[in-house]
Amino acid sequence: MPEPRSVQGLDLSPQPGRRYWSSDREWREEFIYFLMVDRFHDDLERKPHGGPARSRGSGTPEQLRRFCGGTLKGITRNIGYIQDLGCTALWLSPIFENDPDPRSDSYHGYGIWNYLAVDPRFGTKADLVELVAEAHKRNMRVFLDAVANHCGDVWYYEGDQPRWYRDDAAPWPFGGWRSPDYPVPVELRDPAAFHRRGQIRDWGWDSFPETQWGDFYSLKGFNNEDDPAGLRLQSVINQAHKYWIREADIDGYRMDAVKHMGETAIARFCQEMREYAYELGKRNFFLFGELVAGDDAINRYTGPNTAGKVDGKTIYYGLSSVLDFPLYWTLPGVIKGFVNPLALMSRYEALRERALSRGELGRYMVTFLDNHDQIGQMYKRRFAAGARDEQVVAAVGYLICALGTPCIYYGTEQGFHGEGESDHVIREALFDLDDPGRDLLNKDCRIYREVSKIAKVNQAHPGLRFGRMYFREVSGNGRDFGLPSSHPCTLAFSRVLDDEEILVAYNTSTTEKRADRVVVDAGLHPAGSRMSYLYGGRGEVTVESHPDPDNGARSVRLDLEPMQFVILR
Repeated sequence: MPEPRSVQGLDLSPQPGRRYWSSDREWREEFIYFLMVDRFHDDLERKPHGGPARSRGSGTPEQLRRFCGGTLKGITRNIGYIQDLGCTALWLSPIFENDPDPRSDSYHGYGIWNYLAVDPRFGTKADLVELVAEAHKRNMRVFLDAVANHCGDVWYYEGDQPRWYRDDAAPWPFGGWRSPDYPVPVELRDPAAFHRRGQIRDWGWDSFPETQWGDFYSLKGFNNEDDPAGLRLQSVINQAHKYWIREADIDGYRMDAVKHMGETAIARFCQEMREYAYELGKRNFFLFGELVAGDDAINRYTGPNTAGKVDGKTIYYGLSSVLDFPLYWTLPGVIKGFVNPLALMSRYEALRERALSRGELGRYMVTFLDNHDQIGQMYKRRFAAGARDEQVVAAVGYLICALGTPCIYYGTEQGFHGEGESDHVIREALFDLDDPGRDLLNKDCRIYREVSKIAKVNQAHPGLRFGRMYFREVSGNGRDFGLPSSHPCTLAFSRVLDDEEILVAYNTSTTEKRADRVVVDAGLHPAGSRMSYLYGGRGEVTVESHPDPDNGARSVRLDLEPMQFVILR
């Protein structure tokens, strides 16, 4: 049956006799694996080379500028690798058809030409359905990437010359369509569906209205305003995304570039997707946004009691969660020892007023170390570049144990350490581009093994998913306690759920052992009681009183090797 080309022909009623999949897990219970479809695995039967060593990933800079051959079938065939890592959800880079020209470099998927078809280089709609069904058999969720702010370079300005946003915000004349067959749905073949203001200038990415009205480079920005043409456009985009919930039974969308969309357009998209999912019987449909901004913006965009004001009207965005960019900008430097640990603690203090309890705050943040863009870096660099294996394990372990929904970028579990001046070098292939019999899905890699162990601890202990989070004071002499303010240090925090405390600690030194005392909850741990290692150590430690009898603090002594990461209960 041919793929639809118009939203007018879409059947959005529930498929007869089909029972759509639903999960009762909360979003903060997930461990998300974010992969680029073109880079995870192709259709070939391959075997990984074993051993504990990390991999650099496959592909030269030139190879990585083009499609490498990854497919949806390749993901389905190797989904056990992701599950065994401990991940419970997949986030796929955009799968919809991009520029069909064989010379196209839109392997990343963010320049969509056809919202109603899977890119044939990735596979077919049937392949997507099969992948989602296999994930559901394993009790795993699948999230797609929704690009509702812009589409691909499907038309050109008058004279087919680049145009830049101008100070008077006036639209540029429309030139013509690049193909008689695109964009799809055909309702998008309307110049009024686009802002037509030209590309965002270097200084305009955070300047309103340029940030919302301008184009992303050559990608064409949609007119998602509240005028008649904008409302028609939003209806088309929203119906197209409902179609994929119906057809493939997906469990959520990651919304690209929400800061650049109109506020009411975000609210409509989220409301319509969530309500449509409910209509199909799907609960907890996950809508998380790419919000490249600080905590003030996070406060506005997420949370049940949070709303924004636009032209005097209250806007409830409806996003379940957002990617935690403030943590991404802070945590890597703290783990590597060149950012003051107090900066990490301050990042959480900035959110204190939002939390009814500090455990609930984890609902609203998807936490990550690195991703396909590394936004904020002029020189692109994966976290593992220049990092020891132990530091990679500690950083991912921090995400798994701290507030939020942890998300790992594909290849991090293998120690991929691409770096360079373009995005391509941090988008390495997990299958060997030069050897058709070899992939890099190595379960014997030390980082993979340790991340898997930490994920199992998380799944076994509700406190690491739901508990309140507190950074802990430490002391080198057992008497004078305080939050660490320099490196090296013992960085420690607790998750407390009801009457259980789980302590997480890490020695930031790359060369020195540390024997610090770490404060624990005196109300939960009487002097002489013991805490046991759940990860990273053996045996038990004893809870001791403060040497000053008038000080009711309790602490445990942690003897940590350089870069040792531990979890105790």
